[in-house]
Amino acid sequence: MTKMPLSKGLNAGLRAAMEADEKVLIMGEDVGRLGGVFRITDGLQKDFGESRVIDSPLSEQGILGTAVGMAMRGYRPVLEIQFDGFVYPAYDQIVSQVAKFHFRSAGKVKMPMVIRIPFGGGIGAVEHHSESPEGQFALTAGLKVVACSNANDAYWMIQQAIASDDPIVFMEPKRRYWDQGEVDLDHDPFPLHKSRIVREGTDATLIAYGPMVKTCLESADAAAEDGVNLEVIDLRTLSPLDLDPVYDSVRKTGHAVVVHEAAQTLGLGAEISSRITETCFYSLEAPVLRVTGYDMPYPPSRTEEEFLPGLDRVLDAVDRSLEY
Repeated sequence: MTKMPLSKGLNAGLRAAMEADEKVLIMGEDVGRLGGVFRITDGLQKDFGESRVIDSPLSEQGILGTAVGMAMRGYRPVLEIQFDGFVYPAYDQIVSQVAKFHFRSAGKVKMPMVIRIPFGGGIGAVEHHSESPEGQFALTAGLKVVACSNANDAYWMIQQAIASDDPIVFMEPKRRYWDQGEVDLDHDPFPLHKSRIVREGTDATLIAYGPMVKTCLESADAAAEDGVNLEVIDLRTLSPLDLDPVYDSVRKTGHAVVVHEAAQTLGLGAEISSRITETCFYSLEAPVLRVTGYDMPYPPSRTEEEFLPGLDRVLDAVDRSLEY
């Protein structure tokens, strides 16, 4: 086991993927000499050269369009979108071309591409720098969407995503980049498209992904002081969803709270709540509740803590569920 921050886990995973396959290329704004705005690609251009770690012009449309051509020619491009809110200029190409090419070509043309997006708030930035667009990609057939929450998953999941022949939107919780964690370099990784129980409990189930996993674990610690035993599930994969562990947990606890930073209306929490209700109706002792961001543009940084789901809002939802 090796201890490192989540950001270094991503860097080490990218390095391992580039060493394993010379067709893996990295492209984005400032990913080369600077090493990326969050230094995720630090040192990779120095070691692998400018032809494999490519500093692109300031054009998300250009980055995506170039990557489509690369993928069609047998390369495995890994793209960095500097901040979540700047992905929208490339959105058309992602949903219109990247997501559909394999199906449109009757399986003859693969689109092995990883689109890395630092997402979510909590770093004192504003709109365009703190958004949560994952739901907009998760509803697009032909795309797969994953979100890491810790250093070990960062290291392994980025390699698994790069090795996949499917286009994958890889969400990185930017406010967790500096969180330290143990990375197991020796054992086989957990499957990419599987959710995982990260804390076992008996009284209620918290369901989260990305940055909210840590918030839910902290909430579970706080609840335990009052004698409430919460189970926490890290979804890890947002498309396809792996909800069998969620169903098993809800059948045990009878209570479920879905937590994410994205807005509530038509967010992933709505889909997950619906599926839990459809599948576990007779096991539920209360409605499935959601703790989310608000249906508004991301606020000024001085008020973002009021916007983001925190420990108090999660515990309040748990109390409402248990008191139902």
